[in-house]
Amino acid sequence: MDIVAQRRHTYEELLKLDGAPSITERPALFSPAAAAQDGANLRGTFGRFAQILLPLEYTNWVEESQAHIDSCYIGDWTSLSKVNIRGRQAIEFLSWIGMNDLSRFEIGQVKHHVQLDENGRVASEGVLCRLGHEEFVYTAGSGDWLLWQFSLGSWDAEVSDISPDQFIFGVQGPRSLFALEKVTGDSLRDIGFNRSRGSRVNGIPVRVLRTGISGELGYEVHGSANDANEVWAAIVADGAEFDIRQLGFRAQPVQHIEAGIATNGLDYMPSSVVTPGAPRQFRRGAIGGSFVPSNGFSDYFRKPGELGWGSRGKLSGHDFLGREALVADAAFGGPARVLTGLVWNDTDVINVFTSMLGGGDVSEQMDIPRRLGPSFDQVLASGSPVGVSTGRALSMHLRSTISLCVIDRQQAAPGTEVVVVWGRPGTPQREIRATVAALPFKPDHRRIDVTEL
Repeated sequence: MDIVAQRRHTYEELLKLDGAPSITERPALFSPAAAAQDGANLRGTFGRFAQILLPLEYTNWVEESQAHIDSCYIGDWTSLSKVNIRGRQAIEFLSWIGMNDLSRFEIGQVKHHVQLDENGRVASEGVLCRLGHEEFVYTAGSGDWLLWQFSLGSWDAEVSDISPDQFIFGVQGPRSLFALEKVTGDSLRDIGFNRSRGSRVNGIPVRVLRTGISGELGYEVHGSANDANEVWAAIVADGAEFDIRQLGFRAQPVQHIEAGIATNGLDYMPSSVVTPGAPRQFRRGAIGGSFVPSNGFSDYFRKPGELGWGSRGKLSGHDFLGREALVADAAFGGPARVLTGLVWNDTDVINVFTSMLGGGDVSEQMDIPRRLGPSFDQVLASGSPVGVSTGRALSMHLRSTISLCVIDRQQAAPGTEVVVVWGRPGTPQREIRATVAALPFKPDHRRIDVTEL
């Protein structure tokens, strides 16, 4: 079997797994804020984020991808799944399905909730917010794993998929606080990092969460889908004083790479897709890149320590699904690979584009600022495979091509020189020099003290 057919075979494993039910995929819909967004979508183009179509660009991706550094943006993350969990054993269930120790989980607090399969591989991850003593909301790329695991037990609690009922807007950047304080008429400086509380926009109840998806000061605004248009329009209007930008889907993922944050379905695949009986979660499109799995589709899966999330669960603490596998790994020194950044060589990147001019083979071209679907590229050192690069992005803030990389520990020191193989199998491939970099690529401003602003 040649390598092109080999990778196609591993991808098609998803479609032929015995006993794995398909999730009925809804037709692509527009955001509940589409009417408010439409006037600024002058290009009239859309990209698909899960089941929702979002404007690709409002002005241009160059300025939109720098708004979280220069001023602030409002972006639409309504496509994320939202699951409500409530009842006497809600926290017990969430403690079992996630690595986090929730024994000190305060009302209003927000946690990054990492969920594993029995082999210790990441099956789902997202944001868990405690709304009350016995009520929580989990938002993630997909809530299917949580819903399925809940259905296998007999918990004294109930879960419900509230995805169609709620919007999620991200407002991130150094001026995000000022924009939201103006639109709410409320001082929000009491909201610490990873905390939340209620507020109002034009009298409409919303929940404001302080989060850090951009690596900068930032917030999320959650509310009823029925109010999405009015809330979006109000934030844009009141945020104009602070140079707020509307963030299109094309520029949306760049900030995650700058901040060193791996994304489900883009930088790794959820292991639930090959768990017998488990749902397949959402589709992200065909996988690109030069990496060819040697052990089947599981080569796209990651353990939490490989994504920088090993500290989410203390192995000496509470019991959780996948804990035994992590204990076994720890006995051998933990994961053999870690997450780092890569800075790609400018000259080699330029040569990919200039291959379209003149004679010679034309390289597979790079989507700018990054590919909207998943892409995995082989990383070499001295000609041997040492890692896998994902999320290659052109960062206008850094003026560099960067990516994440799960790499052998021996090659993980910043400054180490490696090579990225560029181009899918069967295309004229190129070797692009790259340098290992510490994450995040830029200073982390998520926890800035806002009381002094």
